[in-house]
Amino acid sequence: MTTSTTGAPAEVELTIGGMTCASCAARIEKKLNRMDGVTATVNYATEKAKVSYGDGVSVPALIATVEATGYTAREPEPVRADPTPGPESEGADDELRPLRERLVTAVVLAVPVIAMAMVPALQFEYWQWLSLTLAAPVVTYAAWPFHKAAVTNARHGAATMDTLISVGTSAAFLWSLWALFFGTAGTPGMTHPFELTIARADGAGNIYLEAAAGVTAFILAGRYFEARSKRRAGAALKALLELGAKDVTVLRDGREELTPVGELRVGDRFLVRPGEKIATDGTVIEGTSAIDASMLTGESVPAEVGVGDVVTGATVNAGGRLLVEATRVGGDTQLARMAKLVEDAQNGKAAAQRLADRVSGVFVPVVIALALATLGFWIGNGAGMTAAFTAAVAVLIIACPCALGLATPTALMVGTGRGAQLGILIKGPEVLESTREVDTIVLDKTGTVTTGRMTLLAVHTADGTEETEVLRLAGALEHASEHPIARAVADGALQKLSALPTPEDFANVPGLGVQGVVDGHAVLVGREKLLAEWAMELPAPLARAEAGAEAAGRTAIAVAWDGEARAVLEVADAVKDTSAEAIGRLRALGLTPMLLTGDNRAVAEAVAAEVGIAPEHVVAEVMPEDKVDVVKRLQAEGRSVAMVGDGVNDAAALAQADLGLAMGTGTDAAIEAGDLTLVRGDLRAAADAIRLARKTLGTIKSNLFWAFAYNVAALPLAAAGLLNPMIAGAAMAFSSVFVVGNSLRLRGFEAAS
Repeated sequence: MTTSTTGAPAEVELTIGGMTCASCAARIEKKLNRMDGVTATVNYATEKAKVSYGDGVSVPALIATVEATGYTAREPEPVRADPTPGPESEGADDELRPLRERLVTAVVLAVPVIAMAMVPALQFEYWQWLSLTLAAPVVTYAAWPFHKAAVTNARHGAATMDTLISVGTSAAFLWSLWALFFGTAGTPGMTHPFELTIARADGAGNIYLEAAAGVTAFILAGRYFEARSKRRAGAALKALLELGAKDVTVLRDGREELTPVGELRVGDRFLVRPGEKIATDGTVIEGTSAIDASMLTGESVPAEVGVGDVVTGATVNAGGRLLVEATRVGGDTQLARMAKLVEDAQNGKAAAQRLADRVSGVFVPVVIALALATLGFWIGNGAGMTAAFTAAVAVLIIACPCALGLATPTALMVGTGRGAQLGILIKGPEVLESTREVDTIVLDKTGTVTTGRMTLLAVHTADGTEETEVLRLAGALEHASEHPIARAVADGALQKLSALPTPEDFANVPGLGVQGVVDGHAVLVGREKLLAEWAMELPAPLARAEAGAEAAGRTAIAVAWDGEARAVLEVADAVKDTSAEAIGRLRALGLTPMLLTGDNRAVAEAVAAEVGIAPEHVVAEVMPEDKVDVVKRLQAEGRSVAMVGDGVNDAAALAQADLGLAMGTGTDAAIEAGDLTLVRGDLRAAADAIRLARKTLGTIKSNLFWAFAYNVAALPLAAAGLLNPMIAGAAMAFSSVFVVGNSLRLRGFEAAS
């Protein structure tokens, strides 16, 4: 534990346990901020509290304050430099198990209780006693988290959805007990009368066990799926760290030793063979190669490296053998710093306030006050204790949130199910609120707007030279190389030719290209400088083609054979066919698209022009931490920002954005950091996702409105003592049916054609 001993404030991050809703987070935050010199932000979604504190305040004191508020707190495990899972990830399933067990218990026992209450044919002679036997464990054991939270809330003068559930289910169950043991409901052969009349009744012959058991089961289901979604908040960090190499070949005393990456130290020299990941940040001291860093930096063109160049851990060696000296290890590497960026961005995101808790914060105290006022009124008017309690309990029962418990889970279930059919995965209800507000959408270039792989786009030939001959000879030579640009040329050639000849005397010229003999022709493929070393110049038409390609941000490759320059090939990360259409759809939703990339400005502006993004909305040559800063800057300008990305370099920005949309064809880190996942890898799915999320949110809001409206409309009848039990049951059933029917309309959502 640490305590601030200097004038500068210290910071600590606490893992909070026991929160059941956004108002819990607000209460903890309020208590912490009341401490002298403490500034705290509590995030319900990630269950973390980020606390800044000054002299005289210790971490144990902060934890004690949280515990005094009714919750638990501890310091989380530090970000690890290796992919070994920590106790938090190992214990996530254990923490969900009690909730899962309560849910299974509630569903298994509540279904027959609801069936007997709703189907008269099932009401055999002693059906009410079987209902009591089945409902008791549901209302006590399964609903215990709601009762516990309600007591905690009451101690702090607050009322949330938990309070409403606890009070409603307890009232329904306790009244049923009274009616069974002291009223007439326990009489053999009792059935609920089907009289749709408004009349005063004493309630002694009515039970409400199906309401108590059903509400508990429905809301536990919603809580379980929400909790499972929340537990994945830390998976982005795990996915980031798992990108690193697991083992490394270290040179010690002239011998090669395979050791775990965690044992690597600054100054150690290690080997990186072609195709292997670089173990940690370092400097090349021997060899040359091309490094594929697109996963980390977003740069689509592999970087050529040689002696003295800096390389980054987790990038892939696409070419020759390298000897690297480690300069940063563990938590100091760029990969570990990116993991920290993701963690900070997740904790800094404002917690979404759940709609049901907002309304129930007012609704619950009003209902309880009305029930007490009803009880007092009828006792004071001489109606008798039975009639007075009947009216008071009727107020609580009609407020019991059957439809309210269904409002969010059913809409979310149908909306997410339809989304999955369309290749859109929505993580949870709190995600939906962000979709209505976003006005700016930031698009990563590589892998999102573009394909993310180098592609042969054009072939320019000199007079008298056939394109097929260029592709045959250049493709054959490049097919023998492992360089990503060479693979693009070879793949492009194979698309037009059925087979390629085998080259002889193949040689790689570091940093320039390749050379060899194909079918008796001495062939050169590479940079113009490679041709110059053989005293060859590009003719004017090919020189213009090369200049045009470079101006458009593409890579130009010269091809020569038999002492003469014959062609220029254009290779680039190709724009997806659907990107321009997708950006048009995003504009139609009221969003301003921006292009964000680690590529150079010429490449970025060329891509932007092709898809219809204005040059002033292009931000190029940015590192991962700069992407986060761009999102923060837009947010500081008052914009609500959505971010679409697919790479590790996008993970922190996806977490920082108000709405993160991860391409499912990308990395696990990006997918876990995003709020919505687009499985198809088609940018048009981003527009569909926002439309679907907005429609699902609208359905949830209309469900909540009608769920409360039915209750509010019936409350005056209940308070007047005129609420016939059958009318109460019918109203509650109809409100639930309406909510489910309204949610099912989402099944008709169609992706834009």
